[in-house]
Amino acid sequence: MIDVLVLCDDQWHSAEVIELGIAPLRSKYNLTLVRSAKDILTPEWIAKYPLIMNCKMNQLNASNPNPWFDENVTEVGPKEFEEYVRSGGGFLSVHAGNTSRSREAYTNFIGNYFVGHPPRCRVQVKMTSDHPITNGVEDFEIRDEHYNICVTAQDAHIFCRTSSETGGDQVGGYTRTLEKGRMCVLTPGHILSVWEHENFQKLLNNAIEWCLGMDS
Repeated sequence: MIDVLVLCDDQWHSAEVIELGIAPLRSKYNLTLVRSAKDILTPEWIAKYPLIMNCKMNQLNASNPNPWFDENVTEVGPKEFEEYVRSGGGFLSVHAGNTSRSREAYTNFIGNYFVGHPPRCRVQVKMTSDHPITNGVEDFEIRDEHYNICVTAQDAHIFCRTSSETGGDQVGGYTRTLEKGRMCVLTPGHILSVWEHENFQKLLNNAIEWCLGMDS
């Protein structure tokens, strides 16, 4: 099975949600979950994984909100992630992975920054582009935090949009290619019922396969 590194757990996003949400993937992938990434990840260690799925914001873990990325301390931060992707790695940033602020290093890497979200609400998720990630995925409705991100990457290919009465129309998913590697962003995913939704599961599976280059 293909090895996938899953980064999760911060003050507002429990690791348990991600762990239960990705359980169906264990039949296809060998998943390694890391909650406190600061002193575990090194460039050599992440190079062993064809795909990294980041589901956490820049906090050490749920009980320690201090920054994960710490200059001259953290072995792997946005710069190393970018080098990993450019060398051929796949990177999937889901929900909390898209909470960096304008001009932060992770924003420069991932290609978006977090603007905010209204209280949890009904969110419509609509496929807007013919793309391998949207194959077999029907438009669907969830109850979730409706993320508003500002996409800064000029090369972003948007394949999914989200909308709600309180949050308006937003970008829900896009892809990028950096030299030899592929990146994907998905903004839904705060609560477990989203991860368990049949169409989100299809979207997630397709995104993983695309980031791994399995569609080619």
